Amino acid sequence: MLSLRRRDIVCQQAVEMVTDYLEGSLPRRSRRRFEAHLRACPNCAAYIEQIKLTIELTGTIEPEDLTPEAKADLTELYRRWRSE
Repeated sequence: MLSLRRRDIVCQQAVEMVTDYLEGSLPRRSRRRFEAHLRACPNCAAYIEQIKLTIELTGTIEPEDLTPEAKADLTELYRRWRSE
């Protein structure tokens, strides 16, 4: 059984930090903790690689690139997610 130290992060926290990590906006200490978690957690390491690949394959999408229907669908999904 793994022993967690106070400064260790758990998978849910890592998932919540992915966007900031990939955008380079995590503070240095948080970035070190995040990277330590990735080294110790093959599942989170695989998850972040999947996210990186998705970003690479989809490129950059600007709001103007979306159809009105796609914008409406994404807005509705976001609202449902926020209300949960």
